[in-house]
Amino acid sequence: MDEPRHSDLGIVSFLLSLAAGVALVVIVVIAGVMEATTPGGIDEESVEAIAAGLAMIAFLGLSLLAFCLGVCGLLQRRRKKLFAILGTAFSAAALLATTGLIILGLAIDAAGP
Repeated sequence: MDEPRHSDLGIVSFLLSLAAGVALVVIVVIAGVMEATTPGGIDEESVEAIAAGLAMIAFLGLSLLAFCLGVCGLLQRRRKKLFAILGTAFSAAALLATTGLIILGLAIDAAGP
C-alpha cells in the first residue's frame, strides 16, 4: 500500500500563508515608520497611505485564500495534513493579528486627542 502524499492544497495554503504573513508584517512596519517619521502623522489621503492600505487589503485577501485552501486541504481524504494544518493556522493568525491591529488603530483614532 502506498503512503499518502501531502495535500497539494495544503502545500499551496502553507506557501501563500507564509508569503501573505511576511508581506503583512512588512507593510505594517512600513506604515509605522511612515507615521513616526512624518511630522504630525501621515496624511490619510496621501498616495503612500492609500498604497499601504490597498496592499494590506490585498494581502489580507491572499491570507483569506490561504485559509480557505488550508481548510479544503484538511478535508481531503488519504492525504497527509501537515501543510494544510500549518497553512490554516498561519493564515488564521495573520488574519486575526492584522484585523486586531486595524481595530486597535480605529479605536485609538476614534478616541482622539
